Amino acid sequence: MHFNELRRSLKGISQWSLTRALRGLERDGMISRMITPTAPPRVDYQLTDLGWSLVEQLRALGGWGLKQEPVIRVARDKFDEEHARSPRRPQFARFTTRGR
Repeated sequence: MHFNELRRSLKGISQWSLTRALRGLERDGMISRMITPTAPPRVDYQLTDLGWSLVEQLRALGGWGLKQEPVIRVARDKFDEEHARSPRRPQFARFTTRGR
């Protein structure tokens, strides 16, 4: 994928964060980076064999997360209720699935 295609598909990520993540993935051998000498230069990224070998594992993890979502939601609600009265209430990012 072209860099800007990736950026558009990952709504909310900054250019700096995406660039940093891609460099880390490239360093780890998960993706390859190809530069086409045009004006401006075009940069494309592609999964390597190592990267593709991780896809199945990530799908399994994502499936587990979706399956466990109701249990996780109950645990979060219970935790939030128990800590709502605390003056030093912990603050957590609200990670959601499926656009909720």
